Amino acid sequence: MTAIAPLMHELIADADAFLSDEHFRSDPDHYARNAIYICPKGDLSLFSLVWLPGQWTPVHDHGSWGVVGVVRGMLEERSYMSVAGEIHGDSGIGLKRGGVTLLSPSAISSFVPNPDHIHMTGVPAERQICVSLHLYGRNMDSFHIYDVAAGTRRLIEVPHYESTG
Repeated sequence: MTAIAPLMHELIADADAFLSDEHFRSDPDHYARNAIYICPKGDLSLFSLVWLPGQWTPVHDHGSWGVVGVVRGMLEERSYMSVAGEIHGDSGIGLKRGGVTLLSPSAISSFVPNPDHIHMTGVPAERQICVSLHLYGRNMDSFHIYDVAAGTRRLIEVPHYESTG
């Protein structure tokens, strides 16, 4: 992560040079994931995420390392921690709330999968639109979502908009 985070900072600084209009697509129903690059081997992917005010992810994990950088707006991350340590199944999962991180333009955040990074991310309704870049160590086409109250998780496929260029 120490080598990749500075590279994300360079990507953010140069975002206007390589992001096209399609990378700024939004969706009125939920945050939008716009694919910038997905490695054919499936071991790397880069997305621009567009968050309209009031849009949030569910509580989820990644199953991968990742680096996030904010291009514009302010992204809020609400962390969760496993009460028992590592998670070994899809039920009996005790999670408790962790800290809150606010990422302003040019801010970088990174995470590793062991123990997995569990959080929800989004933009409160009173804030402005946010655009962020997300680099993952796999094709981020699925992740676990957690039902905190029920103590369960399930794997879902995560849709995204394809880039044409």
